[in-house]
Amino acid sequence: MARLALVCGGFTALALLAPPAAGSQTEPQSPAACASAEHRQFDFWIGEWDVRRVDGQRAGRNSITREHGGCVLHEHYIAVGGYTGSSLNIYDASRKRWHQTWVDNAGLLLELNGGLRNGRMILTGETADVHGKTRAERVTWTPRPDGSVRQLWEQSTDGGASWTVAFDGIYSRR
Repeated sequence: MARLALVCGGFTALALLAPPAAGSQTEPQSPAACASAEHRQFDFWIGEWDVRRVDGQRAGRNSITREHGGCVLHEHYIAVGGYTGSSLNIYDASRKRWHQTWVDNAGLLLELNGGLRNGRMILTGETADVHGKTRAERVTWTPRPDGSVRQLWEQSTDGGASWTVAFDGIYSRR
């Protein structure tokens, strides 16, 4: 079968140029690449959500969808006041951990890694300000019995000895 390799932004994609020959058999379908139990650990976060701070104040709306053959969770967040951001989340089977890349309209790039611990998804990372001062980041998603999800984002400037809350919110299904 003829193939053409296309290189776009450092990624190579294969495009089929010729259809299979008449009478040829289709190859059997293999199980989905991302169908393991580990790939489903963050599925509790999939959905359409209203987001409120723990004090009840409306924070925004969030949409989390499963994409790319079930391999990626794609988040789209819109806050009250116009702040927006999105993330791509994937279970990295080769490293046996979850990874999130978050970007927003304030110019923040946040890369987090971690996994499911005691029923909670906990991802951690580090950011640096324009002066090079680093800050530890920790985000925890906890599914609750009523179907909502609590998201707690904490930050530390002392290597994790103490943490301050950057965001504490409850996701309720719309």
